Amino acid sequence: MSDRDTKKSPLEKLKLYQLWNMNFGFLGIQFGWGLQMANMSAIFEYLGANAYQLPLLWIAAPLTGLIVQPIIGNLSDYTWGPLGRRRPYILMGGVFAFIGLILMPHCSTLWMAAGLLWILDTSVNVSMVPFRAFIGDLLPKEQRTVGFAMQSLMVGIGAVCASALPWILDRIFSVANSSNAQSKIPLNVEISFYIGAAVFLVTVLWTIVTTKERPPKNLGAFAKLREQKGGILLSIQETWLSLQKMPSTMYQLAWVQFFSWLGIFCFFLYFAPAVARNIFGAVSQDSNSYVEGIEWAGLCFALYNAVCIGFSFLLPHLVKRTSSQITHSFCLTFGGLSLTSLLVIHNQYVLLLAMIGFGITWSSVLALPYAMLVESIPSQRQGIYQGIFNLFVVLPQISVSLGFGWVMRNLLHEDCALAVVLGGVFLILAAVLTQLVKISPVVVENKSSANILSKVT
Repeated sequence: MSDRDTKKSPLEKLKLYQLWNMNFGFLGIQFGWGLQMANMSAIFEYLGANAYQLPLLWIAAPLTGLIVQPIIGNLSDYTWGPLGRRRPYILMGGVFAFIGLILMPHCSTLWMAAGLLWILDTSVNVSMVPFRAFIGDLLPKEQRTVGFAMQSLMVGIGAVCASALPWILDRIFSVANSSNAQSKIPLNVEISFYIGAAVFLVTVLWTIVTTKERPPKNLGAFAKLREQKGGILLSIQETWLSLQKMPSTMYQLAWVQFFSWLGIFCFFLYFAPAVARNIFGAVSQDSNSYVEGIEWAGLCFALYNAVCIGFSFLLPHLVKRTSSQITHSFCLTFGGLSLTSLLVIHNQYVLLLAMIGFGITWSSVLALPYAMLVESIPSQRQGIYQGIFNLFVVLPQISVSLGFGWVMRNLLHEDCALAVVLGGVFLILAAVLTQLVKISPVVVENKSSANILSKVT
């Protein structure tokens, strides 16, 4: 790269097809994650779990995020090789997620399913953080909200397909929705995981092949900086130091994320069993009504993600007319009211209306907190700060995983619908906290280090 090139505007606007290519792998990640969200609680129950055991069985997802995301974020900040900076991690996560999705339907015991979920979630997290950092790496400031909205679009498409797939295989292709002597997991769910594995790997490879990253301006200086701040142990140290110096906007958004994900995780954990038991009247997981309820919950997942797709196009326009804070607060309130409405909904079709409201929330949660964050963090440190920010996604999930089993057993009497309603209350609280967020300009605490990094990247 010549001196003349380095004096140009830092980043050029990408065309629509380039935005699509760089985010296409996110569709596959969400396809795999959507299969988990819609089916893992039911898989655990097929293998003999009780409702109060579900939070602890789900702890793999947040705990791997807590450990993996900041480390991968920092490692990718200081990586450069034939595949670039972020793409090596995207590829590695994609390969291991492919293996995990293939093996999951063959679990015959709870411990096997829980252990494999650890592997699968670790792989998903390895792929996910670099995709978030791509936005700051490759897009100019005026395109970043659009970039995150595009990620919401990919999330919606992937999750719609993944959530509805077992129902489609059963009702359209007549694939059995019951288990057999060889497996406790229904055949339509098993085939869905195979399809999800293929989609995950193919879409990730598409992004890797079609999206190029900018090399560091000075590879020699970059290598020295990597020695000082790269590596797993140094990444842990760097994460701790960066956590202590969070920008004020990031700190305010952390509280919004914490309560948002308390609510969302309650929804993910208990919505499918709630539909089966409270809407379809199932008394055990062996009944036909339970299977029908789980399939209908999958359709509900598909609907709210379809709403997410459509609403992602509206988000940038709403932000321009109001602000990111007002738009996000409105969206969180919509979802909160939708989840609390389960107190009075007893009809499967009326339930679909509630999913429209939650779809609006989901679209915003996937885009606006990150769009607000990226304005307040140094562009050269996107990876580690995005990883740290995701701590406030996983910490509430860990809290639910460790403590909500007692709440379910002693306070909610294993009523899954009440757990979803409580999730709605958390979303409304997050909407209130969003109004306290003030977006501040980037403040660099260590200017010398930042200057070195900016010169080599």
